[in-house]
Amino acid sequence: MPWAVGGLRLGRAWVAAPDPAALRARWAALTGAEGTERERLFRPTRSRTPTTGAAALPGRRSPSTARFADAPGPCPEPVRVLRDPFDEQWLLPDQRLIDTARPELWRVLDEHQLFAVETPELLVTAHLPAGRLGRIRPLHRRPGGAEPNLAPGLLPLLGERYGGWVTPQDVLCWILAAGRPGPRGYEVPLTGDPGCWRAGLELGHRLLTVQLRGGPGAEPPRLPGGRRPYVRSAVQAWPERLAYDPETETLALGAGTVSPVPPGAWEFEVGGTRVLEAWFAARTAHRDPGADGLEALGPAEWPQAWTSELPALVTTLALLADLAPERAAFTAGPPLPAAELAAAGVLPPPRWARRPASVLDHHEEGPGGQFALL
Repeated sequence: MPWAVGGLRLGRAWVAAPDPAALRARWAALTGAEGTERERLFRPTRSRTPTTGAAALPGRRSPSTARFADAPGPCPEPVRVLRDPFDEQWLLPDQRLIDTARPELWRVLDEHQLFAVETPELLVTAHLPAGRLGRIRPLHRRPGGAEPNLAPGLLPLLGERYGGWVTPQDVLCWILAAGRPGPRGYEVPLTGDPGCWRAGLELGHRLLTVQLRGGPGAEPPRLPGGRRPYVRSAVQAWPERLAYDPETETLALGAGTVSPVPPGAWEFEVGGTRVLEAWFAARTAHRDPGADGLEALGPAEWPQAWTSELPALVTTLALLADLAPERAAFTAGPPLPAAELAAAGVLPPPRWARRPASVLDHHEEGPGGQFALL
């Protein structure tokens, strides 16, 4: 996957939140303020201030491309993003508010796109990654899945080697099964054994299905044995802490409870941080005594939608924990010879494959209503 993009740099934490209503309230507070108070709430950086012009984000109806100080416009509709590992939140899609929005990623964001994100372990998401997660590698270089972000010659070579049609998603599944972090980045061995390829493909498809929670139009995966996490008691008041009882496999949010929560889900970590604890911390951050300005604006009561998200998240983490030993034991077998990869034009990938494709098929509005030139 030669084309890789650095992560989005938001520049100000208040433009993303777990609750879309909080983002609308923050927009209203910001646009209702004036002068120095608006500038203080905005949180200026060298890249973005209220007087900085910016183009509209591709594929989004921008409230305005005028300077924010002159004409903020109506609140843009929040969009779903991956903010932290396995934590889907919301973002205000206005490039005037985002230090580095990576418009090249927005241009290829559609229902066919998947993003591989290089954290300590590879994450795959259908949502735009919008946090400090690592480098982002889109599966497709153009909208509609028209061109895979793969080294030229790779798919024909693998199809000939393994005796069948190989798709871009097959390669992504293989990466999930066989790839490992290495000293030069995320390293993916390519096997010369068709049987090993098929085994890795089967494991990778299971990993991908779990990470995507089934995907569009598909049934979400379930825990084996008919076990299914349920909300046993609703969250009545704002929970002050998250607790776990391993004996009863119960996750407690104050007086609210979810069970069964397998130990593997509770203990699941990314980069040394428990995912469930990070998920809870993100939803209570606005109540922290140190929160100020727009970041302190959030729901007054715990939203029911957050409780409803938990069973699906618990299921995802539990299934990934169950698959972890199988993935750790998987080996790619004898590698494809480097000379064969070079002869097929796979290595080294050409320079153009490392850059975004030209996908501009319509005018994009630049700063101040001018057309963007690419």
